[in-house]
Amino acid sequence: MTPDVKGKPIWSRYPWALFREVVCCEGVDYDALNMGEINIQKRISEILKRESEAIASVRVTQEFEKAVLAMRACQGKVLTTGMGKAGHVARKFAATLCSTGTPAAYVHPGEAAHGDLGLIAPRDCIVAFSTSGKTNEIIEMLELGRHLGLATIIGITSHPDSHLRDLADVILDMGVIEEPCPLGLTPSASIAVMLAISDALALTLMELRGITKHDYGLRHHGGYLGRKARTDNV
Repeated sequence: MTPDVKGKPIWSRYPWALFREVVCCEGVDYDALNMGEINIQKRISEILKRESEAIASVRVTQEFEKAVLAMRACQGKVLTTGMGKAGHVARKFAATLCSTGTPAAYVHPGEAAHGDLGLIAPRDCIVAFSTSGKTNEIIEMLELGRHLGLATIIGITSHPDSHLRDLADVILDMGVIEEPCPLGLTPSASIAVMLAISDALALTLMELRGITKHDYGLRHHGGYLGRKARTDNV
């Protein structure tokens, strides 16, 4: 929070009742959110604990093995997709796959409706990230992608009534996740789970492919990691 000239937060100059009246959201206990009543260190520890517990609660089933083998056996392109914050995870997953020996590309579900759907071709495999599994842009893109020959859909989702479960060939269940956000809205624990699952898939696939330090350095030649990977290659 930005301090004023006297070193106090700007919001502290206004009556708390006025602050609540101006920004209030229905159902939120703003007294409990009063900045002066939060133990910041304790709260951060609680959030970290909740997110780590969400990751540890993921049940690793045979579906995870099917997902890795499907990506390894893919005769077309490996694609990823997701909307919003899940889209950022999908984009990062594609980048991690590229640097670990599996060429991949991210498809934005919104842009897919305006021509980017053309990236999908027969024999492709796509990994779709959606906590709810109900995001319209993703569902539409996957349905239409089948018309272009999309071979395999791997869905990473949480909600039991996720429509993604009906469309996917392989489902990686994130489990039911409660967000640590005080409003129960901000996707943080769910995103942490998505990221952990994607990393586990990428690193396992990397190991199956037998990617060496030399191979890694050929794909990631810049920066600290590039120098570290290429030390024995130069």
